[in-house]
Amino acid sequence: MIAVRPMMTEDVAAACRILNEIIEIGGSTALEIPFSDALFAQSFLDGIDKIYCHVALDDQGEVAGFQWLGTHEDLPTDCADIATFTRRQPILKGAGRALFAETAKHAAALGFAQINATIRADNRMGLSYYDKMGFRDYSVAYGKPLRDGTPVDRISKRFDLRAGAAC
Repeated sequence: MIAVRPMMTEDVAAACRILNEIIEIGGSTALEIPFSDALFAQSFLDGIDKIYCHVALDDQGEVAGFQWLGTHEDLPTDCADIATFTRRQPILKGAGRALFAETAKHAAALGFAQINATIRADNRMGLSYYDKMGFRDYSVAYGKPLRDGTPVDRISKRFDLRAGAAC
């Protein structure tokens, strides 16, 4: 069983490294500029839009991934937004599933009806992950430009917490 707990200040450096490695690899996050530990903490741990952020820990107690749940001005008030990041090496199989189980439970307890995930259309791994969690396609934002101007569609998927499945 993978341990999942709320993110704490001491997790910031490891979680930030995971995110920055994903950004460096490219192609799987809309985030394109690496984070400093301070900016990471401001964005994922202390942000005013944060509802909840937690980490998955490996057998050695090291951060293997994190999941953020927050608000977004373009979403209905009963719909939270989600972002998931897990380390690439060494992979901790099941970390994403363990993180989402905790997120869904927490979001439902807070009274949210849905969770939204918006994923780059070229991020096959991310699209597959959210499909496996039970999210279903909701909308597409076509041709959103990356920093270099390359247009990439963004696919939004929703999970219905009331039904315990995708809406």
